[in-house]
Amino acid sequence: MRDWSSDVCSSDLFDPVFRALKLGAPDSVEATSSRANKETFPLASMITYQFPKRGDMAPVKLVWYDGGLRPPRHPALTDGDLVGTNGLLLVGDDGVLLSDWKQWRLLPEKRAKAYGTPPKKLDRSPGHHQEFIDACKGVKIAGSNFDWAGPMTEAVLLGNVALRYELREFLRSEERRVGKECRSRWS
Repeated sequence: MRDWSSDVCSSDLFDPVFRALKLGAPDSVEATSSRANKETFPLASMITYQFPKRGDMAPVKLVWYDGGLRPPRHPALTDGDLVGTNGLLLVGDDGVLLSDWKQWRLLPEKRAKAYGTPPKKLDRSPGHHQEFIDACKGVKIAGSNFDWAGPMTEAVLLGNVALRYELREFLRSEERRVGKECRSRWS
């Protein structure tokens, strides 16, 4: 059973996509779910985020699945490729990235062979405890500092708002308000 009104989407799963694609506030968020009541979140949900163009980067559609729901099986996946119970499937123009959090795989395999091993572009974390201590001492800003984590968390939580209320469109986050009048669908 799902938690009592805890967040449905996890920022840990959002972070790699949000960071790599330089996402910010979504233009819209729409959610569908299994039946729910006014005290708990649904057993399963699908939340669709539409992010705007960022500089020369194209708009992004991000779909969150949970509670056992899965996306349609992508043609790049073979019979042995499993999308685990807690993983990521990132679909691009030339292939997909599949991750179970232990390893990342670029598919199809011939695309992975042609690309080779990706270069390390990001500093590796010494661990979240050490990052916090270093940030407190002024040694280095933490990788998940408030300037970064705040906007990402705001985007994630809009998915929870979309689940809780019957609405589909949001105004830009700078305006700090939703685009339609909210009415709880669980009250």
